[in-house]
Amino acid sequence: MKLIIAIIKPFKLEEVKEALFGIGIEGMTVTEVKGFGRQKGHTEIYRGSEYTVDFLPKVKLEIAVDDELAARTVEAIVKSGKTGKIGDGKVFIAPLDETVRIRTDERGPAAV
Repeated sequence: MKLIIAIIKPFKLEEVKEALFGIGIEGMTVTEVKGFGRQKGHTEIYRGSEYTVDFLPKVKLEIAVDDELAARTVEAIVKSGKTGKIGDGKVFIAPLDETVRIRTDERGPAAV
């Protein structure tokens, strides 16, 4: 199994969610986060004063999938989350040793 962690722009969440549901992903965890990468934030002017916004709002998705579905999941996230502009985000893929459903004690892919 794999744990897929994606950081995307907030306004792309619905589109990414629909793409994931379209390939059979039934669940995910979504967290509102702040961060920056190469873009290093941006500057804004408020009441005549310029200030730097270092941390930009992002959305973090965490999805546990079976190995066979990992590549399709990443492809769906990248395709639906892309705007072509700086700050589109990243996708991280990590091995997932074990998954346990608390209610039924199911393990492995059955628990997802």
